[in-house]
Amino acid sequence: MNFDPRYSGRNFTSVGTRPIRPDGVDKVTGRARYGADFNMAGQLVGRVLRSPHAHATIRKIDTSKAEKLPGVKAVITAADLPDLTDGDAAMYDILDNCMARKKALYDGHAVAAVAAVDARIARQALKLIEVDYEVLPHVTDVDEAMKHTAPLLNDAIFTEGLEEKPVKPSNVTKRTQYGHGDIHEGFGQADFVVERSFKTEQTHQGYIEPHACVANVSSDGTADLWVCTQGHFVYRQHCAQLLGMEASKLRVTSSEIGGGFGGKTHVWAEPVALALSRKAGRPVKLVMTRDEVFRASGPTSATSIDVKIGARKDGTITAAEATLRYSCGPYAGMWAEIGAMTAFACYRLENVKTVGYEVLVNRPKTAAYRAPSAPMAAFAVESAIDELAKEIDMDPVEFRIRNAAQEGTRSSYGPVYGPIGIGPTLEAAKNHPHMKAPLGKNQGRGMACGFWFNFGGQTCTDLNIGMDGSVSLAVGTVDVGGSRASLSLVAAEELGIAYEQVKAVVADTSSLGYNDMTDGSRGTFSSSMATISAARNAIKVLRERAAQMWDISVDDVAWEQGHAVAKGEKHGNLGKLSLKEIAAESGKTGGPIAGHSELVADGAGVSFATHICDIEVDPETGATKVLRYTVVQDAGKAVHPTYVEGQYQGGAAQGIGWALNEEYIYGKDGRLQNAGFLDYRIPVCSDLPMIDTQILEIPNPNHPYGVRGVGETSIVPPLAAIANAVSNAAGVRMTHIPMSPPRILAAIEAERAG
Repeated sequence: MNFDPRYSGRNFTSVGTRPIRPDGVDKVTGRARYGADFNMAGQLVGRVLRSPHAHATIRKIDTSKAEKLPGVKAVITAADLPDLTDGDAAMYDILDNCMARKKALYDGHAVAAVAAVDARIARQALKLIEVDYEVLPHVTDVDEAMKHTAPLLNDAIFTEGLEEKPVKPSNVTKRTQYGHGDIHEGFGQADFVVERSFKTEQTHQGYIEPHACVANVSSDGTADLWVCTQGHFVYRQHCAQLLGMEASKLRVTSSEIGGGFGGKTHVWAEPVALALSRKAGRPVKLVMTRDEVFRASGPTSATSIDVKIGARKDGTITAAEATLRYSCGPYAGMWAEIGAMTAFACYRLENVKTVGYEVLVNRPKTAAYRAPSAPMAAFAVESAIDELAKEIDMDPVEFRIRNAAQEGTRSSYGPVYGPIGIGPTLEAAKNHPHMKAPLGKNQGRGMACGFWFNFGGQTCTDLNIGMDGSVSLAVGTVDVGGSRASLSLVAAEELGIAYEQVKAVVADTSSLGYNDMTDGSRGTFSSSMATISAARNAIKVLRERAAQMWDISVDDVAWEQGHAVAKGEKHGNLGKLSLKEIAAESGKTGGPIAGHSELVADGAGVSFATHICDIEVDPETGATKVLRYTVVQDAGKAVHPTYVEGQYQGGAAQGIGWALNEEYIYGKDGRLQNAGFLDYRIPVCSDLPMIDTQILEIPNPNHPYGVRGVGETSIVPPLAAIANAVSNAAGVRMTHIPMSPPRILAAIEAERAG
């Protein structure tokens, strides 16, 4: 059955309601099983030995003493994870990150691992492993790493994207450029120009659940992996390739996930656990400590960004330019490229240019964090936009409205926009009561816009109808934000039945076709599209069965509100058949009734948001207090509005922590100084105000219900909105994130002295 993904306006019965989440009771009662809650008979405890150096050659590893310790069943090094990547540079980087080969490239880099009968013996075994290091000079700052005098992390890296191929290796792996028009001509037309430099520090996603897995490799070569992940199909592919297995022989089951936000899109410990199990011949459970999570799993990039924007007296932006330098750990990434894509995406610009540089540093391999790279770019751009509005003496909201992108605008990164929500979010913010509320002494208000492009990807879904009329929906996208409830609402909507009749489950990799990672705000978008398709395929079968039961042509059967209805006056005496009645007779009419769908969900639909923030700054200490926060964002169609509001509030909360407190702090020795929640301070309830939300719905034309991804856009504006609020309250422009009290106080004192 051909599936038409185009939007068609309709009235909804289930979609848009707010039922209780199906996993809620299990989670609050402790029945839900997370990564560390799974156990297998005879399992061993895995532990990883990590480098204490930021940069060091590994001369020799002696594991003999550890291997002789009673209770130790396996010890592995890089020799037990040989290079089977066949020249695939990206996979080799993953392999090297999981277990260091020639060099340890950051504090916390795995160099060996053990599996023992208990945790005490495993820890003791790690102490018996002798590693001979040659400590090398290191670099952890993104600007310092770009200098020609910086220590070289990888002498095989030559900068890509330059007009001429470089002759010397570099810590800059790639240069990317976006834009159109002539910025020199554009700046020549400007009456006002603002040019600023900004920095943001590295942050962690701050998920509560550490990485955890149980791996079991059987003697016949088959294997099972239970793991907390955002994408168990991707984990299967990566782990199988790294261990030289056939993907079909590795079954991966995703546990409940205690937060991911992009940080659980990469394999870290899972290939190590599988290699230990293969060598020991027994299951191995490996759970990261919080220290390991910070030192050895993927944080964001640290950045250094230059922005230049020019405008006429009437408020029209004539040119915009940004140079973005993003750290990506010791391996090549695409983080600056995404920053360059998203930087000016909110605006209608005739002349625009962005250049991104990916920079190697001796820090952990960078991973995604909710709209990866976009928050830092927005911080720089939206701060400069605010400053330019003041130069022109124009209200910052009106300035943005005047220059906002709209349908038909050629975006700063290339595509032409369809129906989009940046204008409506700005108008809603302008008219929101928050924008008109009075401010007190030492208080400031800031606002900012944000953008995320979203994507769909490969998706597969099964919908099975039981003989009692219940519906089981098997999906392959991991539920990281409430998608099981949303997808159940979609299935109920299509079938015309009650939400309570549908149960959605996340199937393992042996039970369903391939699904891409749950990231890029694709989960509900892509799986709802596949669910609609599967449900419509099931309805086709239901109509056929009803026609068989009535002994009429299937062309004379329609599906309306959960019932088969015979069309035409000649069938007026047949009445209706409910889904439950048809299902009850399925054994007599052809067997089980199901709908299946596999598709590539294109046309995800871009997403925009506008945030408003009020801040109070203590001018004597630099301390801040967030007084009020409002999120206005386009959802396309809010399938489950409570979950959508939760995504908006969660992004704002994480952005508040990022803007005001959170950062990785490295010592001169290149070692992380604050690898734990006592010293790496994420917001707690007392740090946050009630976060108000306003959902706008500008339908995505490429989805039957108009759905757009919502999970990532909400973290893009906060850094800038808060920076603008702090700058207005303190009377000095803040250009360095996080705006911790010492930084704010230093800026205030410098302004007073200047």
